Amino acid sequence: MEVMQLLEYLQDIIESAPKVPITGKVIIDKKEFTDLLDQIFNYLPDDIKKAQWIVSEKDRIMEEAKKEYETVKQDTLDMLKKQVENHDITKEAQIRAQEILTAAQRDAKAIRLGARDYADEVLTQLEKEIDGKTQEIIKCIQSNVEKTAIGLTDEISVTVKDIRENIKELRSIK
Repeated sequence: MEVMQLLEYLQDIIESAPKVPITGKVIIDKKEFTDLLDQIFNYLPDDIKKAQWIVSEKDRIMEEAKKEYETVKQDTLDMLKKQVENHDITKEAQIRAQEILTAAQRDAKAIRLGARDYADEVLTQLEKEIDGKTQEIIKCIQSNVEKTAIGLTDEISVTVKDIRENIKELRSIK
């Protein structure tokens, strides 16, 4: 009960201490106050000191346990990841994925080659059609030029004939 008496004495010191105006604070003799606190600490039962030590140890142990938990958790995740990577199903999935990728690349190449062949065939056919149409146009132009030339020749002949007749007529007028 010594602790209780010391605490009551401490309370009396605070209540009877002179007050600082307006602030609500009190003036206490520091030496007297610290001596009284030392006495209180000395009278505290060993169980309280042990309890404080136990609480601080508990906190330290909990921190270590949390760190150990995180380490074990990470190690377990790493181990599980390695096991999954090394598992037969994973290996089969990787092999199957590689096969699918290879088949897709092969199909893409075949499609590219097919598209190139088709484009080549279409362009070759277009070239043949252009050549054919060009030949038709040239023949048509030649035919039109020949008709025009024949028509001009005929017109020139008629005109020359008219001119000769006019010349004969003019010569006969003298």
